[in-house]
Amino acid sequence: MTRNDIIEKVNALLSEEFEVESALFSPDANVRDTLSLDSLSLVDLVALIQHTYKIKIPVADLRNIKTFNDLYDYIESHLSANE
Repeated sequence: MTRNDIIEKVNALLSEEFEVESALFSPDANVRDTLSLDSLSLVDLVALIQHTYKIKIPVADLRNIKTFNDLYDYIESHLSANE
């Protein structure tokens, strides 16, 4: 899976799940602010990503995922580690 595939799939998933226009998902945009996430919806985001990509996101790692680029990087690095 290429980085562009990851970006397209993540954006589509998040846009549908959180009802936010994917055009707002710029790489440097803050994920929590853009998606208006509270603590409960943040859990939903983590569950969605973990289920879709079959990766684990520990709380310690979640604290480092601030922007969409951070999220894409995290998924990309953990997908390649699982191959």
